[in-house]
Amino acid sequence: MGPRMFQLLLFGIFTVLFMDEGDRVLTTKWIRFCNRCDNHDGFKCLKPMKSCWKFNVLIKNRSCRTDHFYFSERYSGRYLYRYSKLSCDPCEEGMFQVFHDLLRETFCCTEDDRCNKPELIIDTTKEYVSPDKDII
Repeated sequence: MGPRMFQLLLFGIFTVLFMDEGDRVLTTKWIRFCNRCDNHDGFKCLKPMKSCWKFNVLIKNRSCRTDHFYFSERYSGRYLYRYSKLSCDPCEEGMFQVFHDLLRETFCCTEDDRCNKPELIIDTTKEYVSPDKDII
C-alpha cells in the first residue's frame, strides 16, 4: 500500500468518524465532548471556556469530570467552596483530601456531551468525615 493510498484510507476513516448524520450513523456516539476550564469561580471561567474530546469506547473513560475544591475554614470547622475544574480526564467519583486544608470533590457525568456544567455546584460548604473514623 503506497503512501497515497494510506492517506486516502485515513481520510475516509476520519470522514466517517466525524460526520454527523443523526441516527443513520453511529459515529457521533463514539466521541464525547466536554467543557474544559482550569479555574471556574462558580460564576464564570477565569480564562475562556474551552472544549475537549475523547473516544467514548472504554467503560472507564466515558465521562466528563468536574472537580470542586473546598478549603478548610478553621473557626467553623467547615469546608468552604473555592473553585472548580472541568476536564476530560478519566474520572472516579468521590471526595479526596488533597492537603490538610484542601478537599476535592469529583463528579462524573456520562449522560450527554458537555454535561460537566460548572453551574451545578450542589453546596457551597461541606463537612468532611474521615473514612477511617467518624471525626470531622
